[in-house]
Amino acid sequence: MPEQPGRFYVTTPIYYVNDAPHAGHAYATVTADALARWHRLLGDDVFFLTGTDEHGLKVQRSADAAGRTPQQQADVHAAHFADAWRLLDVSNDDFIRTSEARHHAAVQALLQKVYDRGYIYADDYSGLYCVACEEYYTADELDENPDADGLGLCPIHHRPVESFSERNWFFRLSEFAEPLAEHYRDHPEAVQPEGKRNETLGLIRQGLRDISISRSSIDWGVPIPWDPSQVFYVWYDALINYATAIGYGTDRTRFDAWWPNVHHVIGKDILRFHCVYWPALLMAAGEAPPAHVHVHGFLLVGGEKMSKSGLTQITPAELVDEFGVDGVRHHLLHDLSFGPDGDFSEESMIARYNADLANNLGNLLSRVATVLAKKSGGIGTAPRPDSPLAAVAGEVVAQATAAWEAVTPSVALDATWRLIREANALLEATEPWKADPGAEVDAVLGDALEVLRIVAVLASPAVPDAAQEIWRRIGCDGSVADRRVPVDTIWGAYVPGRPVLTGDPLFPRIKASGP
Repeated sequence: MPEQPGRFYVTTPIYYVNDAPHAGHAYATVTADALARWHRLLGDDVFFLTGTDEHGLKVQRSADAAGRTPQQQADVHAAHFADAWRLLDVSNDDFIRTSEARHHAAVQALLQKVYDRGYIYADDYSGLYCVACEEYYTADELDENPDADGLGLCPIHHRPVESFSERNWFFRLSEFAEPLAEHYRDHPEAVQPEGKRNETLGLIRQGLRDISISRSSIDWGVPIPWDPSQVFYVWYDALINYATAIGYGTDRTRFDAWWPNVHHVIGKDILRFHCVYWPALLMAAGEAPPAHVHVHGFLLVGGEKMSKSGLTQITPAELVDEFGVDGVRHHLLHDLSFGPDGDFSEESMIARYNADLANNLGNLLSRVATVLAKKSGGIGTAPRPDSPLAAVAGEVVAQATAAWEAVTPSVALDATWRLIREANALLEATEPWKADPGAEVDAVLGDALEVLRIVAVLASPAVPDAAQEIWRRIGCDGSVADRRVPVDTIWGAYVPGRPVLTGDPLFPRIKASGP
């Protein structure tokens, strides 16, 4: 199905409820949120989905250890993720939980279709299983250092794997190697960045083995409709959430409207599931593969992937306490390039916060409002049509638009901050605070107000609260989120004659903690 213009469906991974929300989860979620906000600025009809993955052996075991039912365990931890995203001002339209009845129905409908089309069969299976990953591994995929039983360690979690043997239902993944390769040859945009597309093709070229998609050893999952003695393997259950939320199995018209416009935002550790297993499953059901999968790297602390299991966990609440909501969002989007791994530290957050937010954006707003109060009675003045900043603004809007389209938020924000720096440089060069009130001062301050107006729109996907406060202080009406690109980012639209408000620093500087 061709992509339909004017729609944008963006998803995060659904987060496993045995984890607690950490900054790695926040990175994917804030990125998806910023994309959703940007596309709303474009006037697109946006649907933004996040949620929690609640089935599987790991949840069942942790619930047993906590003296809870698996549903009770899922309820507790799903709330933690929902709370974290509210804290970070995430604007999701839906929060899906895989324990919901709507999801059970969609999973059973899609996999029944795959079964009816002859792509699922029964067989005995034995293999090496990582409970933390909920994934089987071959011996050559494990870490070289074996555990006490000689089985080897999971390459992701560095924990001992377990030997499992049971009769399962299998998906004929091996039949989709060529269809998948052909799909990615014909649609190079389907997996981005390009290096991740090449990695996907490499996985396909290595050969695809049929995979077990059910479990008979547990009952915490979606029952198989043709064999209620088993439940679907948690990953095949989880992936279908993206279809559930847009009506698969219940509202075909809605599904057909949204599915061609899907954009999955995922971490590189789940590339195999999203770029091999998931599109193959869809093909087996007679559906189109996902149109876009955007793959990011890990957030590294001291060279280690951020995770619950180690000392690398940093919670969103801890970050917000120190940097504020917009400070956290801005760092995740501007300091970390989408695609490669990124180093994450308090020092880098403080440096980025002080440089971009306190010294550049916050300082521009403060000095313009202060000088206007002294020179023009606090009333906004008009920008010059021939301002030296007008051409820069046009270039910045074009660059930011292209970068958001390419899912490179850091590049989009680099462009946006170029306009802020140019405005500060103009003020430094003309020093309106030293000049007598008059037309020249009014013109320079009008130019700076127009920059703040445009920046408020362009930066709003990253720093929505600060953007709205800038919008309010410079005398603009309504919500900045209701503006539209490009019409509301054309130079010269600032309306003079309105009060420009002074106030507390938008981003107070943060001092680095001592040794």
